[in-house]
Amino acid sequence: MAKKDDFDLEDFLPYLLNQAAEESSMAFQRVYKGRYGMLRNEWRVLFHLGNYGQMTAKEIGTRARMHKTKISRAVSKLEKRRFLTRTKDDEDRRVEHLNLTATGQAAYRDLHSVAKTYDQKLSALFPVAEAKMLRNMLRRLSGIE
Repeated sequence: MAKKDDFDLEDFLPYLLNQAAEESSMAFQRVYKGRYGMLRNEWRVLFHLGNYGQMTAKEIGTRARMHKTKISRAVSKLEKRRFLTRTKDDEDRRVEHLNLTATGQAAYRDLHSVAKTYDQKLSALFPVAEAKMLRNMLRRLSGIE
């Protein structure tokens, strides 16, 4: 099919980043979805609690850059499957502290191990210096650095 103009979508950086993100996350998605029936937002909440311990939904939203409704849905699903608990704050009843249950901690440890191995596999596609440079560039683009 002939192009209508000189804009090269397949060389457009946001498009490339999205394609790379989709491709690189699919294998890991099969694991957390297959083993635990989780969606992406659920594993992200699980990993934040596993990584940082007790957090509020607002804290997760800030760190993960997730909208509060997505976090709320993920928290509800994880709570129903007994991966986490919610505890009301003593001083502000609108705030809930989220913690992983023993089941949630076990799922986190399992998925953490898979994630670490998968990250190493992806990194091995590049020489060490390039992998480090790629991480730095992605951090810069995402505003982490």
